[in-house]
Amino acid sequence: MKPFQTPPETRTGPAITDFMRPLATRLGLKPKEQGLLFRFLGESIPEHMRKYIVASFAMVIVALTTAAMAYIMGQIVDVMSDPERTSEIFAIAGAIFVIFVVKGIASFIQAILLARAGNRIVANKQIQLFDHIMKQGSDFLGKMNSSELVTRVTQSAQMARGVIDIIVTGFVRDLFTLIALIGVMLYQQPVLSLATFLIGPVIFLALRRILKLVKGIMQQEMAGLRDIIKVVQETSVGMRVIKAFALEDHLAARMSTAARTVEKRANKIKALEAATDPLIDTVAGFAIAGVLVVGAVGLFGSSAGTPGELISFVTAFLMSYEPAKRLSRMRVQIEGGMVGVRMMYEVLDRPITLLEPDHPKPPPTAPIAIRLEDVSFGYAPDTPTLAGLSHQFQPGRVTALVGPSGGGKSTILNLLLRLHDPDGGRISLNGVDIRDLRFADLRALVSFVGQDTFLFDTTIQENIRMVRADARDDEVIAAARTANAHDFIEAFADGYATMIGENGQNLSGGQRQRLSIARAILKNAPVLLLDEATSALDSHSERHVQDAINKTTQGTTVIVVAHRLSTILEADEICYVEAGRIVEHGSLDDLISLNGKFRALYDQQFHP
Repeated sequence: MKPFQTPPETRTGPAITDFMRPLATRLGLKPKEQGLLFRFLGESIPEHMRKYIVASFAMVIVALTTAAMAYIMGQIVDVMSDPERTSEIFAIAGAIFVIFVVKGIASFIQAILLARAGNRIVANKQIQLFDHIMKQGSDFLGKMNSSELVTRVTQSAQMARGVIDIIVTGFVRDLFTLIALIGVMLYQQPVLSLATFLIGPVIFLALRRILKLVKGIMQQEMAGLRDIIKVVQETSVGMRVIKAFALEDHLAARMSTAARTVEKRANKIKALEAATDPLIDTVAGFAIAGVLVVGAVGLFGSSAGTPGELISFVTAFLMSYEPAKRLSRMRVQIEGGMVGVRMMYEVLDRPITLLEPDHPKPPPTAPIAIRLEDVSFGYAPDTPTLAGLSHQFQPGRVTALVGPSGGGKSTILNLLLRLHDPDGGRISLNGVDIRDLRFADLRALVSFVGQDTFLFDTTIQENIRMVRADARDDEVIAAARTANAHDFIEAFADGYATMIGENGQNLSGGQRQRLSIARAILKNAPVLLLDEATSALDSHSERHVQDAINKTTQGTTVIVVAHRLSTILEADEICYVEAGRIVEHGSLDDLISLNGKFRALYDQQFHP
């Protein structure tokens, strides 16, 4: 993964940047982290500005009503202890009722608006992450495993959303609440309040040490979560191998190690966050002890005030405990949330290697002639898979690619699908470079069936219809008949409505392959790519499906990759691919009479 480059501030908007800079500086965020924070806030908050403004007003009301509750406690005590003021009790009771109702309504508004804005931000970022991943080439997915992608798409957006919630609630609700309560404390007991505040700097010195520890542990915890997801995914996909080789204990040990590691790190983080409690408790104990001394011995003479003032002071102080504690933890929590922000932008800032053309050309019409001109490509630098390959695949004909594994046969199909772009040369359809076509237009021209079939966790009918949402039921059934799949589908109790499970786990390998073939047939594209498409079928089914494909693809440009020569004996042209080049090509009779590499392969399979 490339290191993150701090984007320019213009991406966030100057207003948010100017507002947040002093805050970010006070939080001790480094310049790179400030850039990330400004960018995230600038991309997320403007859409929900009204919600956050209204929620902030509601939080200010919550803060004021909280302070009013502390203040009115003193009034209650003084009224209850003075018989001459009992007539005021109804007014005070009414005021208490109004305070609680207003606070409840404001709290509800605040919670609802923050939740709606936050949930929309998470959804938007997850969609943005997924769209960015979908635009990447296959090399991106090859360099980042699926468990890491799952963690980044699901966890990072949630953690990033938490940063906004912490900032908004911390610097509006909690800060205003604390200020209002401190105002009540100073109003009721100014001398005692000032004495209480003297111990405050000790807390901030201790928090600086805690913060340094949390950041590293949060990053380790996210790595542990990726390990857990990875083990679960590998288990679900590779269960057959795991059972066959009795690897259950091995996988269980890996899961145990990953889970225990996450557990330990989570415990460390919780311990560090909880370390702020005794610091606040110390201040609380000091203040309450001071109140007892003042009330008992009148340490400050007349400044001790009435019993109601003392109670109001104590109430305000105790109510300030929670907002003060949340504010003291805020920097720790923001540091934890910034891990998610960094993970999210590490994906979003990854450059897209396969780009749509700025000025796309119209797609060619069938029949399609495919031309490869001096094409070179390698999956790794200095390791070419294709080396200056040139060939033309004639329209309406079946061309077979055969040869040793690793020769570049499947790579040719991947380049035609534009899963990668060639390092050199060009690929054209009827003279149009495929890089000049929109992805949608290119892939509308091509159907593909691979050896590693992939099916979606839905019904058989929806899996076949996936390529043509408007296909009628009879067209779906006709495609299934052609692929020799209709009979086994009808044998299921629910027929075409049968749920097939994740990647078709409820089907056999041959059944999955036939559904993939049916899907390609239904698409009826002018180019059909088959990569070992019948490898999971027995010879009888293979012959039946092959005949059906030949009948339904008249006029289609078909390219078949095969290791079993029995599947391509009727191909119009056969190309022997080795070391990234086509070293022999021609009809079956031509290649046999050539007595070259294809003839050796033919004799090996048919005359061992």
